[in-house]
Amino acid sequence: MAKRKKHNLQWLKETLELKEDHNWTSKPGTRIFVAGRGALRFDVPEDWHFEPDTKSFRFLDNKPPNDDCRLEASFNLLPPGNWAEFPLVPLLKKTVRADTRNIIESGEIVQFKRQTARVVWTQIKFIDPQENREAYSRICIGLGSGVQCLITFDYWADDAERLIPVWDTVMESLVLGLYIRDPRTGLAFPD
Repeated sequence: MAKRKKHNLQWLKETLELKEDHNWTSKPGTRIFVAGRGALRFDVPEDWHFEPDTKSFRFLDNKPPNDDCRLEASFNLLPPGNWAEFPLVPLLKKTVRADTRNIIESGEIVQFKRQTARVVWTQIKFIDPQENREAYSRICIGLGSGVQCLITFDYWADDAERLIPVWDTVMESLVLGLYIRDPRTGLAFPD
């Protein structure tokens, strides 16, 4: 059996001029994040620091080490099939049970549908062992249009009032599988 080549992924940042009649819109104070030509899309605060990783994308309220929260997202393109009945709630419950942090509180599971996507999310509260400080983690799993996403948001409990609106904006703007043919126009087409 042949060995697979190891990939050394390099992210390229490219700035394009938007056309005057572009369709990109977001709430004031936010910018639009799009991955995979529209496989995953949501809005984030415009002044947050962005860090791509090999398998995920991170947004931080400040450059490390001065950051107080981390919003991280990843996505997978799914093989063709009927994913409409895939059990998202049990998967999310299993994910929370497998969490190794010192969980002191678990929230209810929130479910919603948007276009072709089904989304579930919940919140856990834990004690950060390094800081000995209460923190929250919100965990979201979305599935639709042949795309599965995982979004997590970790923040200190005393920053909740400031940061919950960020999560709300991400959830309100989350779109899966609405592909962008020309990023200069923002014109999107479903799969």
